[in-house]
Amino acid sequence: MNFEKPEEEIFLAGGCLWGVQEFVRHLPGVLFTEAGRANGRSQSLSGPYDGYVECVRVRFNPEITTVGDLIQYLFEIIDPYSHNQQGPDIGEQYRTGVYSRKANHLKAARKFIETRTDASRIATEVLPLSNYLRSADLHQDRLKRLPDDPCHLPKKLLYKYQGCHNQGKASK
Repeated sequence: MNFEKPEEEIFLAGGCLWGVQEFVRHLPGVLFTEAGRANGRSQSLSGPYDGYVECVRVRFNPEITTVGDLIQYLFEIIDPYSHNQQGPDIGEQYRTGVYSRKANHLKAARKFIETRTDASRIATEVLPLSNYLRSADLHQDRLKRLPDDPCHLPKKLLYKYQGCHNQGKASK
């Protein structure tokens, strides 16, 4: 018998990765999170900006949480109309997006956006993952380790789903 949980992976960008990682790690069905950079052109964390976006690598159990659910949760913490800015964080690296190696994930994300009445205004990108780098250790689980560090998300929203981790779907 195989007792392993089913697992899929997606990459979510919503501005500063500290807050996104802390929010996402509490979501139902989320098994693992890691702070990183998506779709940059280099394999190095040092050097000039190379087009990357700050993101959170998310491994999740698709029997508990769907890609559509994850996108809906993401939209709770982002301004989907904003180009290259979330809260006080400004720059291309703070754009919002959904990235994956799986076409069905991208299709689900696009469907979520297309079915919204405001779809034409949404700036959140949905793209294949072409490159991923894990962020330095100081960025990993930053707000878990240092809960008083600054974050663009209000604490009430940041911890909205605390206690729901790895359980059934939360009411939104």
